[in-house]
Amino acid sequence: MSDAGDYDGGGGDDDHFDDGEEQAYNPDDLHEDGEGLVAEGDEATGVVPSGQVPDGKSMPQTANSERITTPYMTKYEKARVLGTRALQISMNAPVLVTLENETDPLEIAMKELAQGKIPLIVRRFLPDGSYEDWTSVANLLRRAPAR
Repeated sequence: MSDAGDYDGGGGDDDHFDDGEEQAYNPDDLHEDGEGLVAEGDEATGVVPSGQVPDGKSMPQTANSERITTPYMTKYEKARVLGTRALQISMNAPVLVTLENETDPLEIAMKELAQGKIPLIVRRFLPDGSYEDWTSVANLLRRAPAR
């Protein structure tokens, strides 16, 4: 099929575009992130879900007050926290550590994690449908003790 003679100089039919009115971004419109259910407003508060709400259970309104899970960060939580923070840094979020020629957002996120300065909350869902919020990534130990 040839394009010769059929080109009208435009980008196609423009009838489907709005009349210049822009849609405002609303984070409340987001309800799911790729892996786990995110409650209303969690995008703004920096909660990083670890796991999913169990099937048949609804999202509880408050976190458990007593900690029953391990104080060690899992490799999955570490990957999720680093990825989330690297994405924030790549979108011009303020960096919380002094930089020494680092330009890669993932390297900067790893440096923030090493210094315990990542401003995220790790939410661990439990089998009974409740959850625990570890309010600071610095509270989670990054290595299990040697045996």
